[in-house]
Amino acid sequence: MTALRVFVPFALGYFLSYLLRVVNAVIAPDLVSDLGLTAADLGLLTSASFFAFALAQLPLGILLDRYGPRRMEAGLLVFAGLGAFIFATADGVPGLIAGRALIGLGTSACLMAAIKAYVMWFPISRLPLINGLHMAAGGLGAITGTVPVEAALGVTDWRGLFFVFGGLALAMSVLVFAAVPKRDGAETSTETLGDQLAGLRQILTSPLFWRIAPMTVASQSMFLGTQSLWSGPWLSDVAGLQRDAVADHLLLIGIAMVAGFLGMGAIAERLGRIGVKTTHVAFFGMALFWVVQIPMALQWTGAVLPMWMAFGFFGTCGILSYAALPRNFAPALSGRVITGLNVFTFMGAFAVQWGMGIIINLWPVTASGSYAPEGYQAAFWVMFAIQAAGLSWFWIYRKAPV
Repeated sequence: MTALRVFVPFALGYFLSYLLRVVNAVIAPDLVSDLGLTAADLGLLTSASFFAFALAQLPLGILLDRYGPRRMEAGLLVFAGLGAFIFATADGVPGLIAGRALIGLGTSACLMAAIKAYVMWFPISRLPLINGLHMAAGGLGAITGTVPVEAALGVTDWRGLFFVFGGLALAMSVLVFAAVPKRDGAETSTETLGDQLAGLRQILTSPLFWRIAPMTVASQSMFLGTQSLWSGPWLSDVAGLQRDAVADHLLLIGIAMVAGFLGMGAIAERLGRIGVKTTHVAFFGMALFWVVQIPMALQWTGAVLPMWMAFGFFGTCGILSYAALPRNFAPALSGRVITGLNVFTFMGAFAVQWGMGIIINLWPVTASGSYAPEGYQAAFWVMFAIQAAGLSWFWIYRKAPV
């Protein structure tokens, strides 16, 4: 019962976080038509949540270790609700950016607070599976952000949706604070600020951290930046799918993502029993994710759905680093370890999402008003090269065994 009281509220919070993260992939045509956005505008306003999310990570790590995950997530979700309300009432790009930034700040603890809580409440051997289940809850949020959102747009518009999202964020805040049990001695820390900063310095100067971080950041940045925005426009502008077909494909990509979170967590746990390190499972999974992007970069549209479902499945492998890395540090540092990694991941996602929009904008729009396929191709090849560098670094940088 206690396990459910810990898992369910955090999982529901992450469900909402992921729904808010990916919803722009479906409502992008409405934002473009209503407000006349360019590809760069669309990339910037959507990625504003990643930027705020990233900026929050380092102080969040300190605050999680000091005040505990229950209070931090409950408090921050209030800002997510406020951001959703601002987004719903915005009449231009600045208002949309402000709303998305507050949403990013407000949901910045929905993954990290949960992982911190699971470290506190569950045996370490179960963490890959528990983290996978948590990520699967986010995948269900991604699924809800596809066909269900498209259906809801037949009842209301994108502004009405964000009013609903704001109310849900406030409800989740209350649920986390009221339902998650306190843990004696684990809700607060007696460390001074100097001690906490010293712990953060220990993490950020660790050779192990810098062996794992580049490949994780490159892979997750591509996955987050593309899956939460550019997947929808790619399916429309490159593959030529109609809007309802785009929503259907995004739904199935989300299902593949849920399967990836569940499957990779279970695989890592099972292989761990026979001595295979979670870090190695993560590496080979991210390598497969890199490989499946080759036909996308080549703009092969002969099997669009299997290609993108493979993208959704293997894109989840980067999360395994979040289970593997904290094992190499003291438990008291776990919040700072995962948020230290996350600050680079989400700053990378911000750069990828906006940067892909800038690259796509280098080509003129087509006669039908869509973004040019050549722009998408260039953006995908740039990201392909960055991921290759991250994976290569894992093997080259041998100062820390994994």
